[in-house]
Amino acid sequence: MSWAGRLCAITALISIAALAGCVNAPPPPPKAAVVPPPPPKTAAPHQLSADEPGFLRLPNMAKDKTPVRVGVILPFSNASPATRALAGAMLKAAELALYDSDNRDIVLMTADDSANTAEAASAANRLLNQGAEVIIGPLFAASVKAVAPLARDRGVPVLAFSTDRTVAGKGVYLLSFQPQNEVTRVVTYAAAQGHKNFAALIPRTSYGDVTERAFREAVTTSGGTVTAVEKFSPGSGAAMDQTSAIAKSNADAVFIAQGGAMLRTIAPTLSYNGVDPGKVKLLGTGLWDDFAITKEPALKDGWFAAPAPNADARFINRYRQFFSGTPPQLATLAYDAVSLVVLLASGPAYHRFTEASLTDPNGFSGIDGIFRFSPDGSLDRGLAILAVRPGGFDVINPAPTTFQSKGS
Repeated sequence: MSWAGRLCAITALISIAALAGCVNAPPPPPKAAVVPPPPPKTAAPHQLSADEPGFLRLPNMAKDKTPVRVGVILPFSNASPATRALAGAMLKAAELALYDSDNRDIVLMTADDSANTAEAASAANRLLNQGAEVIIGPLFAASVKAVAPLARDRGVPVLAFSTDRTVAGKGVYLLSFQPQNEVTRVVTYAAAQGHKNFAALIPRTSYGDVTERAFREAVTTSGGTVTAVEKFSPGSGAAMDQTSAIAKSNADAVFIAQGGAMLRTIAPTLSYNGVDPGKVKLLGTGLWDDFAITKEPALKDGWFAAPAPNADARFINRYRQFFSGTPPQLATLAYDAVSLVVLLASGPAYHRFTEASLTDPNGFSGIDGIFRFSPDGSLDRGLAILAVRPGGFDVINPAPTTFQSKGS
């Protein structure tokens, strides 16, 4: 399949099928084949290479065809109500993708992981013993780490939702929103617009550690200079000392790895301490994708990287139609994961989801734009550059629609 075909294939899966349980919707088809796994069986690790008699098969499936068995591990019984709600929404999004595909040879097999590593490992074993060719999830890094060696022993890839790149690689691919992509995109764009001297305000958090490393690497790669990096404790106020130091650094671009109320508190102190907003560009990550920041004058005309606005509008409308609720942002990841499985499902059984197919350099098209996996399991996304305006966000540099370089 050509790169253009691959990029369009998932989008082309959209249909007008209705889902079970919808309100004020057309008569739904039968409920998707989402099957809770049976009690665990004891089985010695072995490479899954062919259909076996003990693998799950639904009664209505043709005996001469090997179904595409997809394991889904999500924290359905997590102690946090918000996490349980997220898991439920992600499963609904996965079901929606399966309905849209109209592929009756795919079965989703669910397993619970409440963020306990032993439970995650047990869930993975149950799914593998039932013949899962690919595992979607888990959500948390520790659970991914527990699942990875078990799946690797069977030669089964894992499409996980963690943002922690340390758990990626060797068959684990992170289908998530990774801040490194956002940092690299906005810094690279700023450098292309003539900015040379970069300073940063970084929170003392794990998120801050990740973004600082990405910031330093992106500035160096872009040929710029890091003039200052100041760290602050979230919730500590306006970070006056740190913004004062930034003002003295002679930077022409200041990266702020913070969002929400803290961002709206910090930004005005930069101007107070002498940062000229007419000469110094403020830069941010996807945390800036919050309408509340448009009301802060100090952030006017600042740039940040994020998916194109309203890229997920069609998905949200369909989800609302069938499930009578608004999906959380991460629900798009589950939809994209199943859609990717559908795209690759035509290959030979137990040889469909190869490293070569998953790391296709041309990438794939998802709800939030194009994406592709690197051999190390990390994800590269096509992001837009947005500017903060008083009434919202303007796209000043569109998200790419292909990973092909110009002239290639």
